Amino acid sequence: MLGLRREAVPYLFLLPALVMELLIHLVPMLVGIVMSFKQLTQFFIREWSTAPWSGLDNYRVALDFEGPIGKALLDSFWVTCVFTLLAVALSWLLGTAAAIFMQESFPGRGALRAIFLIPYALPVYAAVITWSFMFQRDTGLINHLLHDIFHLTSEKPFWLIGDNSFTALVIVSVWKTWPFAFLTSMAGLQNIPRDLYEAAAIDGASVWQQIHQITMPALRQVNQVLVLVLFLWTFNDFNTPYILFGKSAPEPADLISIHIYHASFVTWNFGTGSAMSTLLVLFLLLVTAVYLGLTSRRRDADA
Repeated sequence: MLGLRREAVPYLFLLPALVMELLIHLVPMLVGIVMSFKQLTQFFIREWSTAPWSGLDNYRVALDFEGPIGKALLDSFWVTCVFTLLAVALSWLLGTAAAIFMQESFPGRGALRAIFLIPYALPVYAAVITWSFMFQRDTGLINHLLHDIFHLTSEKPFWLIGDNSFTALVIVSVWKTWPFAFLTSMAGLQNIPRDLYEAAAIDGASVWQQIHQITMPALRQVNQVLVLVLFLWTFNDFNTPYILFGKSAPEPADLISIHIYHASFVTWNFGTGSAMSTLLVLFLLLVTAVYLGLTSRRRDADA
């Protein structure tokens, strides 16, 4: 009996976390899936369970790419794909480069590491709203530098509306997420023996050859996890566009997260919005499964 109690102790410690996970994530997810099969509009918002069933109608509307709702969702999906590709690539590149640079000892390295981590430590709201002030056309720091000081533009551009809104969104996202890539890569680099670099240097290998032949292969497993996490965070990011643009983002920066919010809470069509959210979850699960399958197969082949 005592043995059974000891075996149960780890599960008892996990029980509060499992209960909170159930209440915070799984239950709302299941409710959202149920809502996606209902004609849930503002007329049923007080008693959403009484809304009439619509079957797969909400999904048909969302996936009808010839119709206005489906076409807008598809456009938002492609914008999100391009945004995610650029933001993840730049965040990974900056983070990895900074981590490799920080491997060498030099005066002030500790202070510089702390400065690099500031964007990751700042609250998201405070960080993004500061960028929104910096991107203001007449009073923002960005236009003051580009137009007034360096004279790189003929006139002060708009950053939070129009085509430049996509560039502004990428800049803020990369600034916010690259320190995580830096921190993760720096932790992975600690496992590489310095003897390998010393031996490579004695053999005449250049710095770039050492990075290519030693650093990057050693970081392969770390990068596999890092890229997946960055992809999920970036593709599903809601806070950054919402704080930067408000309830309705400009069309060039209309990420799918803010698009679903607009479809649900601005047009009051919660059934269609729930169907879009469910499709988004299924897409992310599919991409994650394919990515893990490919990386696992490659890892087994290398072994």
